[in-house]
Amino acid sequence: MQDLLKKLRKYEIRIRKAITSHMQGDFHSVFKGSGLEFDDVRPYQYGDDTRSIDWNVSAKGHGTYIKTFKEEKEQTVFFILDVSASQEIGTDGRKKLDVGREICSLLTISAIKESAQVGLICYSDQKEAYLKPAKGIRHSYEIINKLFKLKIESPRTNLKHAIQYALGTIKRKSVIILVSDFIDEDYEHSLTALAKKHDLVVIHIYDIRETTLPRLGIVPLYDQESQKTIWVNTSSSPFRKKMERIYGSNRENLEKFCRRHQANYVSIRTDEDYVPKLIKLFRVRNKTVKVG
Repeated sequence: MQDLLKKLRKYEIRIRKAITSHMQGDFHSVFKGSGLEFDDVRPYQYGDDTRSIDWNVSAKGHGTYIKTFKEEKEQTVFFILDVSASQEIGTDGRKKLDVGREICSLLTISAIKESAQVGLICYSDQKEAYLKPAKGIRHSYEIINKLFKLKIESPRTNLKHAIQYALGTIKRKSVIILVSDFIDEDYEHSLTALAKKHDLVVIHIYDIRETTLPRLGIVPLYDQESQKTIWVNTSSSPFRKKMERIYGSNRENLEKFCRRHQANYVSIRTDEDYVPKLIKLFRVRNKTVKVG
């Protein structure tokens, strides 16, 4: 664990230096979200922004009212990590789950340093772990320990259930960092609801083996989730096109979804240095929050 923490601190320093020095940015804003939460309503006054009108209150017939907001004093950051068996693809130490754990741990350290409350949900097709949000370096170690020592009970995936669990559990508007390979179906509606309610960051992890299988003819493949061996023709054009459709278009569709719903998106391959990708993501969030 000490070697892991040393590695994560080194990465965290790289990110912090890039944000605060080269980009002339405010690292705190990366985890700050919109920075505003609903406070109260008051009568409309000339010059007020009409977009702030509370139509539900105004419709009662006692005049026109607008919503007022106050700055959030502290931000809550929630990590949702997909721990299903499809995350076990990759080389030793660089499987999708390994990279996901590292990224969640790294960003936990960064968020805790900015006085954010941090919570964790690990999900397969059921809740595997939940840690309620809290502050402090001791809590960050508790999260990291949970991430790397968790005994996963189910190999299957159900992103829809994971997102619905998060929607039911996380009441206060938060920065939600969802880390998965997104190899699932029928979760888009729930993901839309999550993006509307919270400040959503999608981190899409994939492995090169999923899109560039060698042409080996008919070979057995072991499905981690069903725990069954299936025989496939890796040289078959229909099979290769199907693989490309499933994995290649998956990234494109997710990126389009995030643009449409004003969520942040980054794709990370298991064999690459993910720190530059996180720096780029933070640069985008930094600018977005400043403009907001």
